Amino acid sequence: MVRQFAHFLAASALILLPVAMGLGGTAHGGTDYPTIEKLGDALFHDANLSMNRTMSCSTCHTSANGFTDIRDTEKVGHAVSLGDDGKSLGDRNAPTATYAKFSPPFGKDAEENYVGGQFWDGRAATLEDQAGGPPLNPIEMGMGDKGSVVKRLKENQDYMSAFATHFGPDVFENDEAAFAAMGKALAAYERSDALSTFDSKYDRFLRGEEKLTDQEELGRVLMSSTQFTNCNTCHTIKGEHGLSDGVFTNHKYFNIGVPANKLARAANGSKPDAVDLGLAQNPAVGDDPTQRGKFKVPSLRNIAVTGPYMHNGVFKDLRTVVLFYVKYKSKKPSRQINPETGEKWDAPEVPDNIAMEELTSAPALDDKRVDAIVAFLKTLTDKRYEPLLAKGENIGRPEDPAVHSVSATPREAAKN
Repeated sequence: MVRQFAHFLAASALILLPVAMGLGGTAHGGTDYPTIEKLGDALFHDANLSMNRTMSCSTCHTSANGFTDIRDTEKVGHAVSLGDDGKSLGDRNAPTATYAKFSPPFGKDAEENYVGGQFWDGRAATLEDQAGGPPLNPIEMGMGDKGSVVKRLKENQDYMSAFATHFGPDVFENDEAAFAAMGKALAAYERSDALSTFDSKYDRFLRGEEKLTDQEELGRVLMSSTQFTNCNTCHTIKGEHGLSDGVFTNHKYFNIGVPANKLARAANGSKPDAVDLGLAQNPAVGDDPTQRGKFKVPSLRNIAVTGPYMHNGVFKDLRTVVLFYVKYKSKKPSRQINPETGEKWDAPEVPDNIAMEELTSAPALDDKRVDAIVAFLKTLTDKRYEPLLAKGENIGRPEDPAVHSVSATPREAAKN
């Protein structure tokens, strides 16, 4: 209780900070933004672009913690995110922004499967489209319209200068153009090497700079196997240039039978019959019944330090996720028990379209192999986040006074 109160006081001070510093926040010289990427970096961390000036992109995508949201909320931890108003909660887990640039634009592949895009349902075709979503979401950053966001940009004279330099002197004569320019700057930052470092232990192993332990090597072999696991059916180990730029996803969409996060639903005020239909809620897809319950395959880069897991944060531990897959292939009664609850796995939220062929096309794994896969997944952690591994897979224990626990009241859920 004392710790929560201390965090509350720290958070209150932070909320008042932008006002004390003036509407434009911290002053920056125009030379701070010599590139679009640096401008995007500043915008990414600017809380003045939210209605109450308390929330930035980096609030839900904290760079020091795998670009995910580690703010704890009462009852649901950081499974879903708190909005700028201090009480609204979303319905999906904030995915990491690292390696997001490798997702292709949303569309269909040669086999007519949906692929790519941003958000769990791909509704933003590109990073530029995605960047414009949170500022206008009423339970995220809460700005009323694009013009309101542009007005906040104009409060900062250094932004004005930088936008004119990078997008032309007339960029602020049209709100649509200025808002689009903001999205381009944010996307440029997200495409920068700062978010895709490829310097994990696994990368160092590929370059011959470091060796894997026997357990990690077993996990690597299992992840690469087509005989003993089917992990790489969806979590493809190769990228465009081979293993060196693999981000461990094929960017496709599947329904793997994830249960609803009942605690999050209770906290965010969802209706009792609420169902997240995933890809079928993407406007570009329409309510296609064959796409219901499908969500984008996430990258496994930094997976060990970006829990909780699944699109709704329903599982806290990385080993639980591996066991969730194993339960489809095992006849052991013990494998039908969720280790986090001690009870049977909850039923799928959407029982249609479950990818049973992909989920059952490999033999069940024993504990030794489960642990090996978890050990290998930890090697996919960027070097700067490796110290977090010592804290365990769930790093969401905020130590920084800027990260605070909050008590949330129910509000209608929005989709991250």
